Amino acid sequence: MALESFKAQISLLLEEMVNQPEDEHEIQEQLREKLREMRAMGLPLPDDLVALEKRLDDDLDVEEEDS
Repeated sequence: MALESFKAQISLLLEEMVNQPEDEHEIQEQLREKLREMRAMGLPLPDDLVALEKRLDDDLDVEEEDS
């Protein structure tokens, strides 16, 4: 049941990213935290979320380089 709960929470976070782009960085951090929690519990991470996490990390690296 924990996996389904995480999926629902992540789905809500992704929806918030679309509906509230002004809070994008905060929502991205919340998403990363959920993925860390899933890893800590030994739950499988969907490939698409792993790819999204990598894209978010790459975007953050680019933003830091631009600063």
